[in-house]
Amino acid sequence: MSIISVKNLTFSYETNYENIFENTSFEIDTDWKLGFIGRNGRGKTTFLNLLMGKYSYSGSISASTKFDYFPFEINGNDSTLENARNIIAPFTRWEKEMQRLITSGTDGDMVRYGEILDLYSENDGYIINEMIEKELNMLQVERDVLSRQFSTLSSGEKTKVMLASLFLKKNNFLLIDEPTNHLDLEGRNTVSEYLKNKKGFILVSHDRHFLDSVVDHILSINKACIDIQKGNFSTWQSNKDLRDNFEINENEKLEKEIKNLEVSSRRTAGWSDKTEKSKFGEPVPDRGFIGHKAAKMMKRAKSIEHRKEKSIENKKLLLKNIERSDELKIMPLKYRKNTLINVEGLSLSYEDRKIFDNISFQAEHEDRIALRGKNGSGKSSILKILTGENNNYSGTVTMGSGLVVSYVPQDTGFLRGSLKNYCRDENIDESIFRMLLDKLDTGNEIFEKNLEQLSGGQKKKVLIAKSLSQRAHIYIWDEPLNFIDVNSRMQIEELILKYCPTMIFVEHDFMFNENVANKIVNLS
Repeated sequence: MSIISVKNLTFSYETNYENIFENTSFEIDTDWKLGFIGRNGRGKTTFLNLLMGKYSYSGSISASTKFDYFPFEINGNDSTLENARNIIAPFTRWEKEMQRLITSGTDGDMVRYGEILDLYSENDGYIINEMIEKELNMLQVERDVLSRQFSTLSSGEKTKVMLASLFLKKNNFLLIDEPTNHLDLEGRNTVSEYLKNKKGFILVSHDRHFLDSVVDHILSINKACIDIQKGNFSTWQSNKDLRDNFEINENEKLEKEIKNLEVSSRRTAGWSDKTEKSKFGEPVPDRGFIGHKAAKMMKRAKSIEHRKEKSIENKKLLLKNIERSDELKIMPLKYRKNTLINVEGLSLSYEDRKIFDNISFQAEHEDRIALRGKNGSGKSSILKILTGENNNYSGTVTMGSGLVVSYVPQDTGFLRGSLKNYCRDENIDESIFRMLLDKLDTGNEIFEKNLEQLSGGQKKKVLIAKSLSQRAHIYIWDEPLNFIDVNSRMQIEELILKYCPTMIFVEHDFMFNENVANKIVNLS
């Protein structure tokens, strides 16, 4: 066990006017399986990069462990085994150098040979191939993957190889940044089971079910502070809801109290002035008694004013971390028939490899159809067939006459130029589009950047905002939640459940599927 200590951390990018972190302090135990959450743009990846030493900052970050970051770039020309070995330690370089030294055979070279041999042994060099194979077996990666060129692996396979290699490294602490983006539901379950058996790491994820399955602490970047709690995401969310509800009730109580105190203060001060003036009336009153009474009333007015100021100060301490997610809206078009799309005997092959065979389903009014299957089973291909991007299939696809489709693709790499030009090119109402992006908490800076400069989460929100601003009979979404924060996911769920648009979607977020889908199409 060791401690990562953060003290008075302050950091901002040169292009930002506001600090991302300001005088922030907390401690992390490296034995924790720490889930790291917060809305897009709050600084999660930035903090991981600060731990990695990539940016200058003020304050201090101290740790007795080395950090490794996932994901990272890998040379795809070597075999998977060679890549895995050299992620763990520079085995290939050590082996070549030892061969050179033993061939030379000088006294100095033999001393150096012994030093490298010690390093090689300390890092399990003689059994590392077996260890890699065992680790990948736990992640349900086939043995033949090790002999394949790394660049030929699927995204999910690459994720598993990188994680396994990093966990075999000595004396390091893993910073795992959104590992589920390229994993299907089965892959996510496999990786979650794998991580359960690991000792400690920081995990950035927006998948609630994945976090619940894996972590034992939560680090959350809130609007006004950073908070660490023991437990999983559901525990954290339950505690936050209780705290938020308490603060909302306390805020309402203080608002009423402040109003009542303002009325009492004005009334008491008025009585004091009136009593003071009566000292000079006719007949001549007992001025000492009246003056004493006026002073007493004034003292009471000051006491009420003090209580009001204290209530105002207490009120200022509330509601700072409440995430106010404005309700999203969608206006789906009503189709004239109950059946919008009919698919019968749909099959697809690529170069003699059958992707899927004899798939049939109907999309009817208010259906929310989830396509499920392993990576490579053809889920995205079906969506592209339905949107007219792929006509190389057999079977029958009948789209309703005049059917209006709104499509969110999986890929965001095509986004270019300014938001204003994007609205013009896509023929969408800019004011509605901007309002939706604001409700999705994209931040004002998004309007000052070109689309290619945005983060993965911001790009996905652009595509979702575009779809929500379109009136369509059916909404076809391909992995819409990649990179999107938990709050926005719940916003989108609430929207779908309230307005019940007809949808066909692919999404690997377990809870989103459970909450939203009312029909499942399984691709085996």
